[in-house]
Amino acid sequence: MNIKQITLPLYEAKGWMKFLGVMMIIMGVMIALSIVGLVIAWLPIWMGVLLFQAAGKADAAYVGEDEALLIASLGKVKTFFVINGVLMLIYLIIIGVTVIKGIGMLGMMGMYM
Repeated sequence: MNIKQITLPLYEAKGWMKFLGVMMIIMGVMIALSIVGLVIAWLPIWMGVLLFQAAGKADAAYVGEDEALLIASLGKVKTFFVINGVLMLIYLIIIGVTVIKGIGMLGMMGMYM
């Protein structure tokens, strides 16, 4: 297989990657407009930049048949998914703690009735 064949799926998805990257950057800016959002706004901005960079590197790798650019693009995609995975674990933990606290509060309310 040559580099063009290997890069083709990323090359075909570059438009969607750039679109999603821009939308995530805009979302990060919107989040930053709130006081609390300033703390977490950098995450969607960083993820958007990663996707935009990955799309650019995939395009360059496809056109130039450059293996190093393909590896760099895949590294950006990997980082994007690692960040998403860590965030999902954090969200699941927060949801679990919230549910457990909610059940505990309902139990305590039942004691007073």
